[in-house]
Amino acid sequence: MPKFVRRKEDRPEEIVAAAFDEFAERGYADTRLEQVAKRAGVSKGLVYLYFKTKEHLFKAVVRTVVMPRVAEFEDAIANHDGTLAEFLEGPFVRIAAALPDSPARHVVRLIIAEGPKHPDLTRWYHEQVISRVLAAFRSVFATAEERGEIRPNTLAQQPLLLIGPVVLSMLWKLLFDRHSQLDVEALIAAHVDLLLRAVEVK
Repeated sequence: MPKFVRRKEDRPEEIVAAAFDEFAERGYADTRLEQVAKRAGVSKGLVYLYFKTKEHLFKAVVRTVVMPRVAEFEDAIANHDGTLAEFLEGPFVRIAAALPDSPARHVVRLIIAEGPKHPDLTRWYHEQVISRVLAAFRSVFATAEERGEIRPNTLAQQPLLLIGPVVLSMLWKLLFDRHSQLDVEALIAAHVDLLLRAVEVK
């Protein structure tokens, strides 16, 4: 395939990669499309050809960086046929422990830091990311309740209990890890153990 054809097909991905780096370094508000274009090695007009606004570009970053992680989590639930404890102690801990060192942590930081000033973006992020994660949690918890593995009216009603230490780990990695390193996997595994002890049917 001629190089110029391949290059043209790769341009949207290159622009999104450059946008991610700009957002991570400068924040959402201070990122300019001309800066993204310069980093990607393309003209500003070409950026606008693929992404009409900075908001569209940020959404593309989320789709590239965050949503594959959400899909991985949903697939892990769909493909798991064991107990809730086996899922939480296995696939969940593995996926959750990888997040604080993944590029997704920078998107989470941006949402926390700048989301209040951009309610349309936070609403979209909630619809596309948070709601999907919570729905997946509720599904696996409801199945565990039906099987009699956990007491009713516990985790299915409060799925955020599982997400708390994951968000904490991301923030710790961003802010304090240089001063005091956190064993993310151990923290999440301990949290899972405590929750299971609290809700499992004796």
